[in-house]
Amino acid sequence: MGKENKTSVTEFILVGFSDHPDLQLLISVTVFLIFLISVLGNFMFLMLVYTDPHLQKPMYFFLSNLSFLDIDNSSVTLSTLLRSLMTGETLISISVCITQIYFFITLTDAEFFLLAVMAYDRYVAICNPLRYVLIMNRRVCVLLASASWVVGFMAALLPTVFISQFSLCRGNVINHFFCDIAALMKLSCNDMHSLEIVIFTEGVFLAFFPFGLTLTSYVYIISSILKIRSAKGRHKAFSTCSSHLTVVILFYGTIMCVYMRPASMYSPNQDKLFSLLYTALIPMLNPVIYSMRNKEEGVSLDFYIVGNKTILLT
Repeated sequence: MGKENKTSVTEFILVGFSDHPDLQLLISVTVFLIFLISVLGNFMFLMLVYTDPHLQKPMYFFLSNLSFLDIDNSSVTLSTLLRSLMTGETLISISVCITQIYFFITLTDAEFFLLAVMAYDRYVAICNPLRYVLIMNRRVCVLLASASWVVGFMAALLPTVFISQFSLCRGNVINHFFCDIAALMKLSCNDMHSLEIVIFTEGVFLAFFPFGLTLTSYVYIISSILKIRSAKGRHKAFSTCSSHLTVVILFYGTIMCVYMRPASMYSPNQDKLFSLLYTALIPMLNPVIYSMRNKEEGVSLDFYIVGNKTILLT
């Protein structure tokens, strides 16, 4: 029965937001504008970083990786939604669906580690400023960014292989706007125990571990900032990490709302809403958040290094 269903299903139907026909036009225009602003904003940020000699710093190197991640993530997840909203086409082949799952997991896991790397960069800049240039040299930055990408690509393999082997016995309708692994699992008649162990294990290592590193970095960062005597110095030091902290809160906040709620609180509509936040809205806001602090952060770091040098020597 399982094998028959698996071979007979060649396409899925993505429900998306079709259960709100009265809001289709509003949702279509809003999602399209968010996607367009997100891609253009992150692309312009990338061009700015790579063409401005003053931005050839570790912080902006990591930000360029984040922008590239955001462009890819928005393109991977919103492509099917935009196609559905613009043309009414809701079908997606199994191969495309599995591919979408793989790249979504890859990009999300890579972002977890990249945010942790950026937190470490801010930790070195504020807590060990005199050795910042030595520690965060070009080679180290490339290795840290590359490691984030490699971890993402490798970590996505196992759950994707598991889900691709599942037999489908509960229809082919996915109540989401992209092929989310949790939504796809609801269509399978296989024993989920092995996949749940994989997801839990990877979740601990790929989400909680980077989050722990990020949190630890900020404990040291805030502790160091509070030791600065002048209010102006504290403000300038904190401004070097406030943008990153805002992005971390937004990203982890929406992810936890989707994947860490009790089963009794599960709601497909809420899942789609929160998924739209971290796949569309946050990638759009990231370049805006960092651009607002762009000039101030560059000045703040120089000021803090000089100021902290005096503090350290006394």
